[in-house]
Amino acid sequence: MDKNFQEEFTQIIKFEPPLYKQRYQFVKDLVEKYKPKKVADLGCADCSLLWMLKFCSCIEVLAGLDICANIMKEKMHTLSPLPVDYLQPSERSLTVTLHHGSVAHKDPCMLGFDLVTCIELIEHLEESELKKFPEVVFGFMAPRIVVISTPNSEFNPLLPRVKLYRHPDHKFEWSQAQFQSWALETARCYDYSVEFTGVGDPPTGMEKVGFCTQIGVFVRKYPQTGESVQSEKPTEAVYKTVFKAVYPSLKDEKYLQNAVIREVIFTAQIIKHRLMSKREEYSDDPERKSKSQPSMYCFSDDLGKLVVEKNMEPFVSGNEVYVPLATIFSFPKVNRLC
Repeated sequence: MDKNFQEEFTQIIKFEPPLYKQRYQFVKDLVEKYKPKKVADLGCADCSLLWMLKFCSCIEVLAGLDICANIMKEKMHTLSPLPVDYLQPSERSLTVTLHHGSVAHKDPCMLGFDLVTCIELIEHLEESELKKFPEVVFGFMAPRIVVISTPNSEFNPLLPRVKLYRHPDHKFEWSQAQFQSWALETARCYDYSVEFTGVGDPPTGMEKVGFCTQIGVFVRKYPQTGESVQSEKPTEAVYKTVFKAVYPSLKDEKYLQNAVIREVIFTAQIIKHRLMSKREEYSDDPERKSKSQPSMYCFSDDLGKLVVEKNMEPFVSGNEVYVPLATIFSFPKVNRLC
C-alpha cells in the first residue's frame, strides 16, 4: 500500500510510529525470533522492507517479487552494496534479488525460503489471483513461516476519509472474521498452524474493532519430505530478474585474504609504535636503560599478555622492527580471521 496515501486518511487517528513502520517492525521482530536465512517479500513495491531486512545478520538470501517493475527499479539502488561494505566485508554472505512477476504464478527461483512475507498484498489481488495464491505460497513455495497482513475493514469507520476501501487499487477488504476464516481454511489445507495479531491499536474503549492492520502468522506443522519438495515443481522460469546484488563477504577467499593482510599490517604497526615508544623512553633515561632487561622492547600492558613464548618477542635492531608472524597471529582478530 502506498505510504503517502495511507498517511492522508490516518491524520485523525495518529499512529506512532506510522502504521507501515509498525508492520515492518513486526516482521523484523519475527526475523529476530526465528533467525531465517532466506527471506522473500511478495509484493515488495519500493523495497523498503527488504532494505530494512538486509541489516539482519542472520539473513543470507533476500528476494523481492512485485507485479510492477517500475516501482522496484526506482528504489532498487538502495539494495546495492555501499563502499563501506567493500572496505569492511561482513562475515556472512548476502545476496539480494528482485523479480518481476505475479504471485499467481509458480517459479522455481522462489523455492527454499524459510520466511515469506506478504505485507498489504492480498487485498490487491483479483479474485482469480487470490484463488491461486494459497497453492503458490503454501503448496509450491512451502516456506517454514508465512506472514500475511491486510486491512481490517471493521476499523474503516474510524478513518474519516475512507468511503469504501483504503486504497483505490484494493479489490476487497476483509473483516476480522472473514480474514480468520480464509486463513484457518488455508492453514488446514496445507498443514500450517496460524496465529492472529495485528498493529495499529484502536482507540480506548473500542477494542472490539480490532487492529487497524490484521496479521496472520502461519507456521508449517511438519518439515518437508524429499518427495513433497520434488512433486510437481516446475523447472521453467516465469519471473524476470530485474536486480541482483552479491555483497562482499569474508566467506569469499578474495575478500578474506585482503582482510587478513590489512589486519596483519595494522597489528604490526601497533607493535612497532609500542616498541619504538618504549625504546625512546629508555634512551631518555640512562638509569632505566642500565637496569633494562633483554626483553625491554617487548609488548607493554595488554599487548604483552598476548606473547606466550620468549622466542616470540618482537625486537628492535637499529631503525628496523622485527615482529615474528606467530606474535601477529596471536592477536584475537587476526587469529579469528584465519
